[in-house]
Amino acid sequence: MGDGEAIKASCERMDKQPVDWNLGDRPVVPLRRMQTTLADSASISGPGTFMGKATRTITFEPTHLEGWWLDRTDLPGSLPIRVAISNVWTTGQIVSNIVLRSGSPHNYVRMVEHLVSLRMGLGIDNLMIKIDSGDPPLFEQGSLDVVEALDKCGRTTLDKPVQYVTVKEPVTVGGTYGDFVTLAPPDDPGNPQLTVDCAVSFQTAIGQQRIIFPVCEELTRMASVARTNTSLAKVVYCATIGRIFADVRNLGYNKKNVSIAGKKRYVNEPRLFHEGKALEAVWHRAVLDLLAAIALIPNGLFVGKITSYKAGHRLDCELVKQLYLNQVLVPLEDFKR
Repeated sequence: MGDGEAIKASCERMDKQPVDWNLGDRPVVPLRRMQTTLADSASISGPGTFMGKATRTITFEPTHLEGWWLDRTDLPGSLPIRVAISNVWTTGQIVSNIVLRSGSPHNYVRMVEHLVSLRMGLGIDNLMIKIDSGDPPLFEQGSLDVVEALDKCGRTTLDKPVQYVTVKEPVTVGGTYGDFVTLAPPDDPGNPQLTVDCAVSFQTAIGQQRIIFPVCEELTRMASVARTNTSLAKVVYCATIGRIFADVRNLGYNKKNVSIAGKKRYVNEPRLFHEGKALEAVWHRAVLDLLAAIALIPNGLFVGKITSYKAGHRLDCELVKQLYLNQVLVPLEDFKR
């Protein structure tokens, strides 16, 4: 989907972009056979993402339901929202983010990506996330607080097999800014895994960044400290013209919980250095944004290769939607045969 010639040109540009950190050869454990849920519950609190002066609390609980769910405890009588592409309401207007909704327009949760992306890397298949508003908390450590809370809960193995899905051939969605996302079958059918080749390119101090890695618990934990990045120009916009918009006026962003990049240098210290280069932006894009869209595949865990160039939430979610509209997802067993 998209302009074929533009996608081809973008592929050529990505091929020319050097890889800053290649972890593609890192050994990973074989795919899990049985589903898991939490062994216990845990709660964490922090300032709201869109209402920074309010404290928000989320609680992680085991569940007998399959998949990940969001339950608005402040809306009694509302059903939990399943983490699924069919429940995506919007990917944001002024602030880019994935908003999930089910039933009533009041029953929504914004900025879910930094929560639901962890479905792909932490080995938890079934999870109930209870939240006291539609505005999840924002943490200075990115999503590390969430990872640590889930670790404290432990895991319980269930008597249900894990379902894996893939595509039989590469599928691509291209955008209007030279961006594209491609899903392809696993490189090694004998030992199928989920791998990512992700590149970003900004006209700021972030510049060009590219990483290749297998999705696993170790690297998910490492990357969970990566914060949302923004430009200094957008920070100035939010502090001036943006104040006429309610969503921007009360944003909980600050110099500790967001990475801010000017034209030539960072306003605050970036994270996740490798060989002297900060790769926080591309790790955030790959693990906490891109994999959030892949987590919206509700009927199984995707296995294969993901290639992403300069893309964002809108294009990610469009790709996942197209997987279902065109019925191209298949059980992993079908691909292996």
